[in-house]
Amino acid sequence: MNTALAASPVRSISIGIGGVTLALRSGDGSFRRMVEDRYRDFVRSSSSPQIEFDVDLFDFSEAGSSDDHLEVRIHDGNWFLKRGDFQACCNPAAGTGRIRQSCSPYAVDSLLRIVHSLVLAKQRGFLVHASSAIRKNRAFIFSGVSGAGKTTISRLAPPDVTLLTDEISYVRRNGDNYLACGTPFAGELGRPGANASAPISDFYFLEKGPENRIEPIAAADAVRRLMRNILFFVHDPDLVAQVFQSACEFVSLVPMHRLVFVPDRRVWDIIV
Repeated sequence: MNTALAASPVRSISIGIGGVTLALRSGDGSFRRMVEDRYRDFVRSSSSPQIEFDVDLFDFSEAGSSDDHLEVRIHDGNWFLKRGDFQACCNPAAGTGRIRQSCSPYAVDSLLRIVHSLVLAKQRGFLVHASSAIRKNRAFIFSGVSGAGKTTISRLAPPDVTLLTDEISYVRRNGDNYLACGTPFAGELGRPGANASAPISDFYFLEKGPENRIEPIAAADAVRRLMRNILFFVHDPDLVAQVFQSACEFVSLVPMHRLVFVPDRRVWDIIV
């Protein structure tokens, strides 16, 4: 750890996303302030996080690039994560882990996404590249390739809509239903989603077109499209099979559609 970094009492900051709480334990005051500011609506008082990480910071001069190859491995039940700007190991059964990283919000974002994707895989949920929102106590998810309109449809949302994210949607299994949960991971809108959740009513694959219309989509096609957009970072055969099974179950329980839309506010007239 860089000795130039100011020492302060070691404290934990708990971040709750989608009902899963992870704690970051650090003695560096500037790091804790950065985390508290970035995740302010998701910071919670918790004496029993699912996983608590001890964070060791290194100087930016020691860090590689965030564009460096990401490596995620599972060995003997432990998780190992590595990129240019961070390294981490975690024993999920014990609820403990260690992180060595630069004092960068992008490193924290990436770590949280990866860890949550692993936690959700065990719970038959997933993270997916999609925007999502709540309207009239029901959640709607909008997925698509880059440029399909995830941020656009979020920006066009009327005042009675609560935005959960315009970037990464958090899908959690809840019995025979699913919840969409807000995340702090900002996309092009540049702001975090609301710390809220609601049962998922419909899932839409976005396509821009000359008119607004909702079309049916075959289950097999829906699974293929969904799998292309699920965030998963580890090449573990058992977990990959589990995520695929979770995608199939999701498609069987949640109405799936193709949403062709003109990028103006009238599209929300057909999202009910």
